Amino acid sequence: MADAKVIPFDEDRSRRRAPRRVRAVSAPEPVAPPVAAEPAAERSPGGWDRRIAGGLAFLRRRVTGEYEVDEFGYDKELTDQVLMSLMRPLYDKYFRVEVKGIENIPAEGGALIVANHSGTLPLDGLMLQVAVHDHHPAQRHLRLLAADLVFMLPVVNELARKAGHTLACAEDAQRLLEAGELVGVMPEGFKGIGKPFGDRYKLQRFGRGGFVSTALRAGTPIVPCSIVGAEEIYPMVGNAKTLARLLGIPYFPITPTFPWLGPLGAVPLPTKWTIQFGEPIATAGYAAEAAEDPMLMFNLTDEVREQIQHTLYKLLVQRRSVFF
Repeated sequence: MADAKVIPFDEDRSRRRAPRRVRAVSAPEPVAPPVAAEPAAERSPGGWDRRIAGGLAFLRRRVTGEYEVDEFGYDKELTDQVLMSLMRPLYDKYFRVEVKGIENIPAEGGALIVANHSGTLPLDGLMLQVAVHDHHPAQRHLRLLAADLVFMLPVVNELARKAGHTLACAEDAQRLLEAGELVGVMPEGFKGIGKPFGDRYKLQRFGRGGFVSTALRAGTPIVPCSIVGAEEIYPMVGNAKTLARLLGIPYFPITPTFPWLGPLGAVPLPTKWTIQFGEPIATAGYAAEAAEDPMLMFNLTDEVREQIQHTLYKLLVQRRSVFF
């Protein structure tokens, strides 16, 4: 019988698996609890406390009558702090107004801004006022010349006066221009704002050139202004003339939504607006008697009208959509 082979125990031990090394992991460093961020209103100099204090001071001046109005009834403080704030959401968020050529409005001194008029309701005048104030480096205030009807309506009459607007007459306009104010006029009047939707962006007659005569007498520049977007807010497809005569108003608009939807039909469509100010037309070089020259007034009126119409067509070509 062959000798049995003896396997030593040491070799069996060497085949055993080597023990696993455990690497020590250092304990995480303690993290400081997050510190709540200070509210922006408390960090900024004009925090809520200052806003509340300013609001209370404003109310105190309203109650005690310690505020100023000019001879036309213009209340600058009320316009800046209340009326402009009420119009800005409509201007910024609803109509999303884009402004071009604001540098053509003088930084100081009188100037006459002449714009097209449209939209069934005169929202274009209000948006023009916000555009001038918020985009001009000097934050100038536009004093609009309004029709008699505006100052015959309760509440509207008082608000128009407080916002700095006045009756569309040559005497008031000249006084404002000579005082260095920025005056706005829409010569189309009711013919422009109440025209059918089929005539949109076609300028109506500019009257007899009274605004040119006023600018010549005051020696102030004329700034043409073109507004695109207002024509479509209330597409006027009809005019109930009999009802308008009974109510004593220039026209009674019929739109796809009004009067069929009642008060809801009076909500304007959210169109995209563009307001462009053209290059000013100087009047200071003319003689004093130039304001009495009918041919000169006709030529200047036609020049302003043509510049506004040409800019309207150009903006319409550039526009991607009525609403965007």
